[in-house]
Amino acid sequence: MKQAVIREMTSEELSERLENEVENFGKIKMNHTVSPLENPMLLREKRRTIARLKTEIRKRELADIKN
Repeated sequence: MKQAVIREMTSEELSERLENEVENFGKIKMNHTVSPLENPMLLREKRRTIARLKTEIRKRELADIKN
């Protein structure tokens, strides 16, 4: 997911998407442990998406504190 798309989302959508991504990442990671994924780069992509979401949420929290 691109950063531009994340910026356009509302805070509520970000929280919901983060929950969903973390849950999916856990499932994918467990599946990869049991049997290797066809595309292991998917794990890196999910991890980075989670980091982008968390970063945007934190950025908005800090902006609210300043105002």
